[in-house]
Amino acid sequence: MTDTDTESKVEAAEAAALELANVSDTDRRAALEAIATAIDDHREEVIAVNDEDVEAGEELLEAGEYTQALVDRLKLDDAKMDSIVEMVESVADQADPLGKTLQARHLDEDLDLYRVAVPIGVIGTVFESRPDALVQIAALALKSGNAVILKGGSEASHSNRELFEIIREAAQDVEAIPEGWVQLIEAREAVDTVLGMDEHIDLLMPRGSSAFVSYVQNNTQIPVLGHTEGVCHVYVDSEADLDEAVEVAFDAKVQYTAVCNAIETLLVHEDVAEEFLPTMADRYAEADVELRGDDRTREILADSGLDVLEATEEDWRTEYGDLILSIKVVDSLVDAIDHVNTNGSKHTESILTEDDAKARKFMTGVDAASVFHNASTRFADGYRYGLGAEVGISTGKIHARGPVGLEGLTTYKYYLEGDGHLVASYAGEDAIPFSHEDFDGQW
Repeated sequence: MTDTDTESKVEAAEAAALELANVSDTDRRAALEAIATAIDDHREEVIAVNDEDVEAGEELLEAGEYTQALVDRLKLDDAKMDSIVEMVESVADQADPLGKTLQARHLDEDLDLYRVAVPIGVIGTVFESRPDALVQIAALALKSGNAVILKGGSEASHSNRELFEIIREAAQDVEAIPEGWVQLIEAREAVDTVLGMDEHIDLLMPRGSSAFVSYVQNNTQIPVLGHTEGVCHVYVDSEADLDEAVEVAFDAKVQYTAVCNAIETLLVHEDVAEEFLPTMADRYAEADVELRGDDRTREILADSGLDVLEATEEDWRTEYGDLILSIKVVDSLVDAIDHVNTNGSKHTESILTEDDAKARKFMTGVDAASVFHNASTRFADGYRYGLGAEVGISTGKIHARGPVGLEGLTTYKYYLEGDGHLVASYAGEDAIPFSHEDFDGQW
């Protein structure tokens, strides 16, 4: 793909975005329903081409170039296809995020100001190996009235191409949906072209490593909503229900280990470590989780006959995305908070305790997009939050944070309704005062 090809696709998306912003929710919903039906109808074709990606991925896994986690994220089967279809239907059923009056204010008699939700415009996305991410992002973009540029990883190229064509063709069945609202770019070099198109793209959402997100941020003038790695923690407090803690900590690591909201470090208060860790380690052993621990963890588990690798400083800051877990015994709640804030990625953290005061201190003291009490970090997900789906989880603080769903893909504009009003009337010695009274009204 040449720079000219990429530029043409971006410009087509920009033109489509102006039209799509004014397409009714009824038509956007109809297009999403058509997409869900088309994906369901063509699931066999999707799985067949996905098998090609998985087979190539497994060869590279054997060669040591891919991880098992990456190959796991690649695979689509009937169950995953069911969830993709359900996700698109869920997005279709969400309330329209556009046209909402966020604030209405009387400035003076017959002079009313409205702040109204509108699409961002053109969104550029670069995402990792999961082909279902392409569908999530496209569905949310369409529902929120945004045009979208999709750049998936080469490891999922066959799957991405097939899903893109299904989405593009199905949406065209609804006459009101403009051509060009969704674009797929595939060449790695095209990313740099996109980064330079700040006059045409309104927001970039890279999903990947911190190094990649930093590269994007440092090489573009386009606003970037970064989705980086998930170095997530569960902290087992001295007041935790230990039976419950075993199940939650197991779920947080093992339920689906290749995703960014799975934990990479387990923190355990010293008062319960000797009782809790042997049981927890046995539970992890059932799932073949490799454990790495600090000195106290290794000593406790050695007494139970378990040989645990020594955790390094690098381990505390590593997203494994695999069946590997670091464990650290801490002296206090404050030490747990300090460890999370020092080593975490501001993604998702959880405290397990029956002491509500301690839970509140942890939840307010930890700097993360999502913080849970007595729940698995795996709940950090747009679908589970009721957002329909997500384009990613933002670990930054501006403009959206946590799972980014429909509202995170909107901005607003101001509409002022007057009746020949002049600024001169509100200046000078006889200036008319503004009332600045909020009211419950819709534009």
